[in-house]
Amino acid sequence: MAAKIFLYTLFSLLISFGSFFLLRTTTAHFTRRRRRLPPGNFGLPFIGETLQLISAYKTENPEPFIDDRVSKFGSLFTTHVFGEPTVFSADPEMNRLILQNEGKLFESSYPGSISNLLGRHSLLLMRGSLHKRMHSLTMSFANSSIMKDHLLMDIDRLVRLNMESWTGRVLLLDEAKKITFYLTVKQLMSFDPCEWTQNLMKEYMLVIEGFFSVPLRIFSPTYRRAIQARTKVAEALSLVVRERRKESERGERKNDMLGALLDEDGNGGGFSDEEIVDFLLALLVAGYDTTSTIMTLAVKFLTETPLALSQLKEEQDEIRARKGEKEALTWEDYKSMPFTQCVVNETLRIANIISGVFRRAITDVNMKGYTIPKGWKVFASLRAVHLNQEYFKDARSFNPWRWQINNNTPGATSPLNVFTPFGGGPRRCPGYELARVELSVFLHHIVTRFSWLPAEQDKLVFFPTTRTQKRYPIIVQTRVVSGPCKEV
Repeated sequence: MAAKIFLYTLFSLLISFGSFFLLRTTTAHFTRRRRRLPPGNFGLPFIGETLQLISAYKTENPEPFIDDRVSKFGSLFTTHVFGEPTVFSADPEMNRLILQNEGKLFESSYPGSISNLLGRHSLLLMRGSLHKRMHSLTMSFANSSIMKDHLLMDIDRLVRLNMESWTGRVLLLDEAKKITFYLTVKQLMSFDPCEWTQNLMKEYMLVIEGFFSVPLRIFSPTYRRAIQARTKVAEALSLVVRERRKESERGERKNDMLGALLDEDGNGGGFSDEEIVDFLLALLVAGYDTTSTIMTLAVKFLTETPLALSQLKEEQDEIRARKGEKEALTWEDYKSMPFTQCVVNETLRIANIISGVFRRAITDVNMKGYTIPKGWKVFASLRAVHLNQEYFKDARSFNPWRWQINNNTPGATSPLNVFTPFGGGPRRCPGYELARVELSVFLHHIVTRFSWLPAEQDKLVFFPTTRTQKRYPIIVQTRVVSGPCKEV
């Protein structure tokens, strides 16, 4: 009897969802005739094209979801994902309009799977004056003066510490994740690598896997595991916050992000434990997952482009030859890596760790002869622009020389205003310079300390994930660098 009731309820819900979607689709088509929406396809009842989008982002090559629709409908197209009608933009002018008009035409709005896992007090979901205040606070811990003063030293130390254990077969993505996670934990809460940070990282990996999943526990085991892991992470961070509050009340203070958040209490703008936990949790995600992916792909692209790897080694060997064997990199060293910065730019352009950004229209928006209705979602695809032949010649080829100043060689880049690897406008990633420094230091140490070969021959991987086991294993050997530097 209970089974029959369950089946009847499920059937009724499906009918209701189908009817709701049919009504919504009919309304949308009526609206399309009146307002001229961008062309597109709403997909299946209720779920729209969500499954196609999710399945694409769990593969090695997610481009076809956008590529196929751009070729059919143009650079602006309508779809239906995560339960809402959404306009995708692969147009740099439209993307710029979306990014620059935060709070005027658009506001931040992400799928439930992401917002539920990050928490409602995360920087990604903040709006208005609170977002401006917290974005500024975050940038103050990742600006050039902070990195020059002490953060570069921490980056150099943690990269060296991780690489001490490298021998034989190394899962590069796993090691890169350790480096960036430990560095972010250090910056946020002043913890050095320990058993606690290792356990926290394991739970974080489960949280991130749930970002692009159906946000219904009953239908998605991935999302269910992610929510459970998120609860464990929040509990662990809450314990740290409570202990640090007690220290703060005794007059003890650490110079880290958590210390700055607790200082706000004394400035009349105090935050609850829940708000601080959400804020830290989201920053940990942003600080470790994206940069570690870029590190891994930079090594992969260089391995597949021997000439670029050789030029990078030459530049970094010159820097290392001027220094002692164990001497840390300085800010002046970082600023004397011109070709390394070309490699960083090209890796960011091809890898596109920030595929795009979601926003919601807060008023009707007219653009390119179309109308985006108030309340609709938009997705500004940064990836689609970076991999477009119209803006970058041989766009899907790794060519760091395109970024050299006064480059007259084929494949030179188009104007920088179409290159937005960290987003733009008031929500530009506050850690953009930190990510570049981390990658540069990582590349310095891996090319001056090791030579390597890929342990497995596979095709270009844009999104290596632990789920698909594309963690880019390499076989490393210690290099002997000529000059005053001995074997490291």
